[in-house]
Amino acid sequence: MPTKITFLFGNPTDPAAFEDAFAEGYLGLVRALPGVERVEAARVWPREDGSPTPAHRVVDAHFADYAAACAAVTTEAAAALFPATFQLGTGGVTILFSDIEVAA
Repeated sequence: MPTKITFLFGNPTDPAAFEDAFAEGYLGLVRALPGVERVEAARVWPREDGSPTPAHRVVDAHFADYAAACAAVTTEAAAALFPATFQLGTGGVTILFSDIEVAA
């Protein structure tokens, strides 16, 4: 069953610095994971009332299956990605492994 690793970034302490670091190489680190088939990145829309959003960005790394995702996180590429993830995630970061049950 296809699997994805989701990186859910909370609202950063410095959004401009976050966006600069994100654009300057973070996605390249995600793409460098062995076995990654596709990467999706999304920015959370601001709320119309100006209140904080529940998150700032979401990144999904798609893999053929759970075994491929698990193998990817044991590599040197992951050893570079995960410290960068936590450094970038000044507003907190949640990492989820999920089976993709429905794909459109």
